[in-house]
Amino acid sequence: MLLALALLLLVPAQAQAAGYRYWSFWDRSGDRWVYATQGPSTARPSDGDVQGFRFAVSADSSDADQPRGAASFDAICARTPAKDGTKRIALVIDFGTAADAPSGETPPAARSACARVGPDATTAEALASVAKPLRYDTSAMLCAIAGYPRTGCGEQVSSSDGTPTAKDEQDEQDERKDDGSGPSVGLIAGGAVVAVLAGAAVWQARRRRNG
Repeated sequence: MLLALALLLLVPAQAQAAGYRYWSFWDRSGDRWVYATQGPSTARPSDGDVQGFRFAVSADSSDADQPRGAASFDAICARTPAKDGTKRIALVIDFGTAADAPSGETPPAARSACARVGPDATTAEALASVAKPLRYDTSAMLCAIAGYPRTGCGEQVSSSDGTPTAKDEQDEQDERKDDGSGPSVGLIAGGAVVAVLAGAAVWQARRRRNG
């Protein structure tokens, strides 16, 4: 009985699992995508590199959706010849699915582009040369590529009912600034479980004495 009570209490907590709606950034390594270790504003790719962006809802890099579609440098940059004093970066831009789109928006079709930029250019500069307008927030987080999405930036969403629902953006910014002193959802849920188990134990003890 105690186990059943604990499980019933934990189910709602698990159903409230949240993620974030944002543009993830990827490097192509051989025949696979690898989550980038730098942001596009600091990464400086080399000539011949392939990089990708994917708009989706995910909790963190471990479950982030990868860019879809062809990711061959030779195919993407076939019509962009090499030129002295420049480098070519193949970019794959995946605007994601309707399920991950903000309310009222429709994701454009995925695209690829070959950016020819200066030898010291960052990925952000390469992206800006082929997919304007870009939009950033005050912390330099990439919010929109080619104007998509129109609003929002890394907002938290809930999948409790199976459909992502955006929370207030300010709440998300405040959460990111949290110093960690507040209790986590898991800690609160765990404390509630302990309280329920303790209450159930006391009830059973009294029942035995009264019996």
